[in-house]
Amino acid sequence: MARAGQQQQQQQQRSSALFFGATMVLWGISVVFEISFKGKRDLLAVVGDSASTRGELDRALLTLQGPSLRQHLRLLASFYFVLILVNQWLDKGLGSMFDHSQLFGGAWWGAYTALCFSCGYFAYDHGWIPSILVHHLTLLVCFTLALYRNVTINYLILSLVCELHSIFLHVRKVGRMSGVRDSYSRIVRVEWALNWVAFFSARFLCHLLITYKLIRDAPKFGKGIELPLALLGWPG
Repeated sequence: MARAGQQQQQQQQRSSALFFGATMVLWGISVVFEISFKGKRDLLAVVGDSASTRGELDRALLTLQGPSLRQHLRLLASFYFVLILVNQWLDKGLGSMFDHSQLFGGAWWGAYTALCFSCGYFAYDHGWIPSILVHHLTLLVCFTLALYRNVTINYLILSLVCELHSIFLHVRKVGRMSGVRDSYSRIVRVEWALNWVAFFSARFLCHLLITYKLIRDAPKFGKGIELPLALLGWPG
């Protein structure tokens, strides 16, 4: 019974891998088309980040020493997203940076490059678990369309602030690998508390803010696909 269940799971993962792989081919063709025929040279960052991320991940899997490079990349990306927000806060102030014209049509300093990096990262940072593949495919569709049309980039940067929580998940995994597992340890208790604080602030409150802004500014979006995609994309 257990063997049959394992075989069924492996078959499901293989099917998911084939579907995701075919989708990645189509995604790659669309990126190359935009660069080659529409002259969007800024998208070269997507190709570069995809290739470098894949190469580094392959090397990390070969060495199998310490936390994988994908975890370090998520850590660095989290700090980069915070840097973008802090820079914009100091430059424009909270009132201006959350204005609809800024979130919809503008692009904060470093935001476009950060989104390109995220596309390359999500294209290769995955296992073959169907739910994760669907999650990353949804992200790639939303992020790539935003880059193609140069809209809602700052909205997506706000959604990526949730990666701050990944910092503490990273710390937790490092602690477990170092042998820090005692639930009564003060270190573990502090780490557990920080995990929950980061979860509610970076994931819950940030997405609550995005939802509020989308609903409040809905009439300002016009008749394009951006608002329906935003309302359905990030919850998915």
